[in-house]
Amino acid sequence: MSNKGEQAEKSAGFQWLGFTARIPFVHTRVCWPELFQGILISAATALALVPLLTGYFGLSFEEAIAMSFIHSFLISASWMIFGEPYASGWLTPALPFVLTLLLSDSFSSATERLQMMTAISLDFAILLAILGVTGLGAKLIKVMPEVLKGAVILGAAVAAFLKVFDLQASDNIFNTHPYSATVAIALSLLLAFSAPMHRMAAKYPMVARLVALGLLPGFVLGAIVGAVTGELKFDIQMGFFALPMVDMFNKVSPFVIGWPSLDMFLQGIPLALIGYILFFGDLVTGKEVLAMVEKSREDEKLDFNDSRTHISVAIRNVISALIAPFFPTQGILWTGIHVVIAQRWQQGRKAMNSLYDGISSYYMMGLPFIFFIAPVVTGIKPMMPIALAVTLALTGFACAYVAMSKANNNAERGCMMLSAVCLAVMDPWLGLILAVLLSVFLVDFKAETDEA
Repeated sequence: MSNKGEQAEKSAGFQWLGFTARIPFVHTRVCWPELFQGILISAATALALVPLLTGYFGLSFEEAIAMSFIHSFLISASWMIFGEPYASGWLTPALPFVLTLLLSDSFSSATERLQMMTAISLDFAILLAILGVTGLGAKLIKVMPEVLKGAVILGAAVAAFLKVFDLQASDNIFNTHPYSATVAIALSLLLAFSAPMHRMAAKYPMVARLVALGLLPGFVLGAIVGAVTGELKFDIQMGFFALPMVDMFNKVSPFVIGWPSLDMFLQGIPLALIGYILFFGDLVTGKEVLAMVEKSREDEKLDFNDSRTHISVAIRNVISALIAPFFPTQGILWTGIHVVIAQRWQQGRKAMNSLYDGISSYYMMGLPFIFFIAPVVTGIKPMMPIALAVTLALTGFACAYVAMSKANNNAERGCMMLSAVCLAVMDPWLGLILAVLLSVFLVDFKAETDEA
């Protein structure tokens, strides 16, 4: 059989109900560079929620690790079980909105917060299923004014920056870890977004290799600074974790703690709508990235199906809601990693035999075994609050420049900024209603249409 035939056989997987499942090591091969990066970067990022889960949702450290394991496995299900050609990840820009609501005075107990998280996840899943099956999703996004889309994305940026830079909060990262957090966030922003740095990377291979490491240098240097200044105390333990899955389930599942009230489901609808706007943006981005490089890989035909993607993400959110509810963890795209894998795939079969080989390797072949390895988890543990702050800071910066690009005049910029603040600090329903009204009364859509 020819190599091309082998490739077609390897990437085919097996069909089930319109999806394509790919078994690691059977339908996907190991790409060692992606595997090693995934072990380091995926671990730190996946465990970034642990401080929130232990601080506000009533879980022990081990139970929080178990919940993160479930989230990571469901993220891997995107390519492994449902056959999506994307490096999947969190719906990260939605995280600041969710935290603003759930950490407010409206929800005083861990049980209420978890019930509300379940309600938002199920609202989002139902919305995805309806819009995916009927095809109304694409139409909804097309008729939505660009200024309103920009307001939602900019609102995520404002909410993220408030979480990171609110120095009035006693547990703010700059109050507890001023030096290590500053170094980690600054270096991560520099490597991710600095135009001068990227210009140097085009000239100097050493700088290019540093930039290619993404968030890793910021985490490492932040850890060193934290250890030297005494902000971080490392207590690395040997052995393995026996993750308490049953105990975790009993603390978070609606089957045990009770189902959300009708009021919670209604309260979650605006966040589900916001989440859908962000989801659709990620979906378009993921397809465009692959479209740019697919011309170089005519030997592998990628299967895009927007309705399938809607339904697969809906299923993942339903499962998460029932056993490990945390709404923003089940999105469709980890943009930075998706770009890195796509660029390597573009280099040809010698660099990466199949796109799914690269994706599966970065996600540790869908088997996040690192969560069971005590030295890795306990070594990362002191850095978890910083990892969350870095994630929010980078999300805020990225959302800000994407949103700003959608404004064409001063009226739109002002409307977008005011709407973003309303979305970031107000009740979700009120914020969304005000954002719509501001767009209607402050923006001249006729002039915008004429210009288009």
